[in-house]
Amino acid sequence: MKTFFRKYFVFASVALVSAFGFVGCDSNDDDDVDDNSYEVRGNSSGSQMVPAVSVTGTGSFNGTYNTQTNVLAYTMTWTGLTGNATAAGFYNGAVGVNGSLVANAAITTSGSTGASVGTVTLTEAQESALLGGTMYYVVSTATNVNGEIRGQLTATAD
Repeated sequence: MKTFFRKYFVFASVALVSAFGFVGCDSNDDDDVDDNSYEVRGNSSGSQMVPAVSVTGTGSFNGTYNTQTNVLAYTMTWTGLTGNATAAGFYNGAVGVNGSLVANAAITTSGSTGASVGTVTLTEAQESALLGGTMYYVVSTATNVNGEIRGQLTATAD
């Protein structure tokens, strides 16, 4: 009889420990990259430039930001500029305020309608600006060298 209870006790103990092991594992691991991901968006126009620029060109920005890697992956597009885009970049600055350059963005499809697709790695201070709504992007042309269109970036947790 003692042997039966010992075997039963050992079996029950193993089953109980296994059950707790499986319950302790969940599919939403704290290291999951999605928990640290933001969707980043922004529309641009000449009226957002400081001072405003009277143009018909517009643009859009779609991207994701990962707080673990500090990488902003993006697609920036524009259409209807006064000429070919000559430069694009990211800046720190609130709405209506000119800011300082964070990083240049490579123009991957040039023209008055074009795109910039790429990644940029941000510092902690730059991350704070992005997540706090004080980062924007600018696309420049030969006609408007200081920027033809500007768009404030908004980051929303995924």
